[in-house]
Amino acid sequence: MATCRRHAVSNKQNEPIVLTSGPLELAICPSLGGSIARFEFIEAGRSTPILRGGDGTPASVLGSASFPLVPFVNRIAGGRFTFRGREIALIPNMAGDPSPLHGQGWLSPWSIVSTGTDHAQLLFEHAAGEWPWSYAARQEFSLDAGALEIRLTCQNRSPDPMPCGLGQHPYFHCTDKTRLRTEVANVWTIDEDILPVERIAAAGRFDISDGPVCGRDLDHGFDGWRGTAVISDPALPFEVHLSSPDARFFQLYSPMHGGIFVAEPVTHANAALNAREEQWGELGMRILAPEAEMALAMRIEIRRVEAPRSAGQNLGTKQSKFR
Repeated sequence: MATCRRHAVSNKQNEPIVLTSGPLELAICPSLGGSIARFEFIEAGRSTPILRGGDGTPASVLGSASFPLVPFVNRIAGGRFTFRGREIALIPNMAGDPSPLHGQGWLSPWSIVSTGTDHAQLLFEHAAGEWPWSYAARQEFSLDAGALEIRLTCQNRSPDPMPCGLGQHPYFHCTDKTRLRTEVANVWTIDEDILPVERIAAAGRFDISDGPVCGRDLDHGFDGWRGTAVISDPALPFEVHLSSPDARFFQLYSPMHGGIFVAEPVTHANAALNAREEQWGELGMRILAPEAEMALAMRIEIRRVEAPRSAGQNLGTKQSKFR
């Protein structure tokens, strides 16, 4: 798989687009699934990663800082589902996992539509094939001195209705001091193939309302998400406020080891396409008419912590947005 090399602002497809605003710097890799290579806070000559990474040279999309999910998120069990009497069959797209996941966008090159010092737009056009619908996906990146905003859209370009779902897959570094604060209602337990089994209240080991997030041994989907999450660590000079007004579902991946976690705003539940079509609305899966479009916006806002925190201090520390 192609790598994304570090260069200055470029319009070459295999080189990152570098955006800057105030203390924030973002590098995007169109050739690697329209992914983010790095997102950093730079102050007094020191770079602090906001998302995983910082070297700007991921060897593959799975080494990136974030990537888009389109036109479905997470898994399709066995790669098969039925829609309007038609059976759809997809082959696995990640080694070791029998269920294809995250659609086609993350494994395909995106073209550059436009760039500027603090904004960029990418396009991915999919022709009907194994996924038997044509669609066009766009990502619009906007950076200001205090936040990154990404608007992901998908338009059905087929003559027939198409099921669709969207998400983003941002990775974060973590330590035993890193905390996540968010509001969800329920969680799906999973089987050995990371497929949903039972929907239960998000309590006990699934309580992610406010507590340590690293090493949780979770790869679970939640519903009833309120659309915001706060990530903090006493070693950082800021808190990260992640938000998405278009997502009712939230996927949290927190492996036992590795010092990372993934906090995904998503529009539908894991394996929603495997449910009966009459359940799709409840599970967040959309059906797009020909030429119809759906969107998912994600904002990653950086808020400075005004006073140093001790590891046990309350998260209600006075903050301000960067100016």
